[in-house]
Amino acid sequence: MSPATLLRNVLRVLVPLAVASTFYLYLYPVFLGCAFPLPQPASETEPNIAATATATAPAAAFQDTLRQHILSSSSNAAPFRLLALGDPQLEGDTSIPNHNREAFLHLTWAIRHLTFKTEQPSLRKRLRQATHDLVDVFFDDIPDTLESIRKRIDLFGNDFYLAHIYRTLRWWAKPTHVTVLGDLLGSQWIKEKEFERRSWRYWNRSFKGGERVPDEVAAYPSDEYELAGLLGVEDGNATAWRRRIINVAGNHDIGYAGDLTVERLERFERAFGKAAYELRFELPITSQANATIYDADEKPDSNRLPPELRVVNVNNMNLDTPAADQGLQDKTYGFVNDVINTASAVEYLGHFTLVLTHMPLYKPEGVCVDAPYFNFHAGGGVKEQNQLSADASRGFLEGIFGLSGDPNAPGQGKGRRGVVLNGHDHEGCDTYHYINQTEDEERQWRVARWEAARAENLPGRPGVPGLREITVRSMMGGFGGNAGLLSVWFDEATWEWKFEFANCALGRQYFWWFVHIIDLIALVFSAVYGVLQVAAAAGFDIEEWQTSKAAGPRVPAGPRMPATQDAQKHAPVGNGDTKKG
Repeated sequence: MSPATLLRNVLRVLVPLAVASTFYLYLYPVFLGCAFPLPQPASETEPNIAATATATAPAAAFQDTLRQHILSSSSNAAPFRLLALGDPQLEGDTSIPNHNREAFLHLTWAIRHLTFKTEQPSLRKRLRQATHDLVDVFFDDIPDTLESIRKRIDLFGNDFYLAHIYRTLRWWAKPTHVTVLGDLLGSQWIKEKEFERRSWRYWNRSFKGGERVPDEVAAYPSDEYELAGLLGVEDGNATAWRRRIINVAGNHDIGYAGDLTVERLERFERAFGKAAYELRFELPITSQANATIYDADEKPDSNRLPPELRVVNVNNMNLDTPAADQGLQDKTYGFVNDVINTASAVEYLGHFTLVLTHMPLYKPEGVCVDAPYFNFHAGGGVKEQNQLSADASRGFLEGIFGLSGDPNAPGQGKGRRGVVLNGHDHEGCDTYHYINQTEDEERQWRVARWEAARAENLPGRPGVPGLREITVRSMMGGFGGNAGLLSVWFDEATWEWKFEFANCALGRQYFWWFVHIIDLIALVFSAVYGVLQVAAAAGFDIEEWQTSKAAGPRVPAGPRMPATQDAQKHAPVGNGDTKKG
């Protein structure tokens, strides 16, 4: 079989496979039906209607997203759509086995021993040491070098795997805002040069096209504040927010409480933006609805405030004690207290608080994959933790959100509308924190999985205030390349904000590698086949060349003698024809 025929047969299988897999990879949100959840009408709170709405919601959301691509607009999409990505953890040189040292170190030492460039007491010991080093070349140097090459290729590919998730979902799902929920990088212990290299990769590969939130926009909590933008309004500010990334500080970025220093915090903020700030967005409403809003002179009895969404980026890495730097911890607690003091009163409706942080709130063992865990440095300071302590978690639930187990508390203890988004637990977890006000004994906070809480009708039950916390599953390839899609919208009928969350997973990184390797092989084979076709068109007999190679080299034939009478004289004569004398 000629090379052209062989390649043609291979390409008949390879090209369709490459086209189909590439088509799926680059349109995976379309094939998986990923879309931001659509706002649900207030009437769909009835059980039967709600069940039907839940079943049809993903299909309706997908159709609405498709409509946005065709018509460039949609009247049904939520005004706030947050693409939430968790724990990319960009690794670097420190994960490469032979980083910062010679690749074949043992071979170098073996040569030095054999060329008498080292001090040895005797020839026997010199030869013995050289032999040991030569053996280590095969058992240490070669495996380390091969693993280092593999790891460098893996790091390069991983940057673009993460970029594929970010780029594809930005294009398809059309988020209004984007956040990365901590652990942007893989280690808080890296030196300055390595930090700069990973930061460059973050902005120029994995999240190319994104930009940090400007310091002048990232505001400190205050009673007098400027809006970060208007929701549902297409203008230059909305376009800018689609490019910006709200980066949350994680333990691998700045360290736990026992590791967090001023230097680590400053370099993070220099590269990725402030670690603690708030953003306030307002939703314009109709003039008719405006007439019902609280006004000290005209509507003093109204409990309605202008619809506002408050995004609070909290650095909760040093909320628990002991901390390495008490001054930094005091600043964190001061920030949280100022968030509480500048919030609207819990009795009023119309405001929504979205807390973005890295460390999940406290949950008993068995609720999520990560159980409560604390480890401390020998000299003091938190070395590692899976969750916040129960006391620090209450600061969020009872402080920032104003929830209470006391039915006589302001707003009957129902607190403020909102949700917490975080990372850290790579497996992800969707939970509901609640407290039962009807219990006679000491009331305590409890946690249930969100689906279990919904099955028991806990959200919205009278006398059981609660808050949903969503830990977004990691976008790392080992955990499936996940992305969270959070939709938040305002219901004028109830004058409350509502939200819903969906997850979209690309799949393990192996599929990404498989597709691009198959594409590369298909391109190379197609190029070779094209060259062979051009050669055939130019007059080269490819088929004859292949046949000749298979038969082996020809031996040139000598001149042939014509079949004449003289030739017949010399013909051999059989014994039976010999004349007898």
